[in-house]
Amino acid sequence: MQNNTNSLGRESEQRAKAFLESKGYTILETNWRHLKLEIDLIARQSDTIVFVEVKFRKNDEYGEPELFVNRKKQNFIIKAANAYLELHNIQYESRFDIVALSKKRNEIIHLEGAFFPTLVKPL
Repeated sequence: MQNNTNSLGRESEQRAKAFLESKGYTILETNWRHLKLEIDLIARQSDTIVFVEVKFRKNDEYGEPELFVNRKKQNFIIKAANAYLELHNIQYESRFDIVALSKKRNEIIHLEGAFFPTLVKPL
């Protein structure tokens, strides 16, 4: 049995998916996994592959949902996106978006190009 947090997360992802589809995006993957990495939604908009992180918060007491996609989380998404592009031999341009939902705001915020890959020093 799923707990309430998992249920809210899945519901938020479904709302984000419907929202993006209403804007003309084609959803290619939902909850795509590579090893221990996951991308919530992978979509296509014209000739761009869009990797989407969906964030939901019951309230904004500790900050808006989009602020919780920290650099560590971004790096995980970027690594997973690279794997996806390589596995599927995709040559399209790519972009990283955040779709933020908040019960308090009762709206969907879509941040296109929310973050970008940066050069990471090897360990």
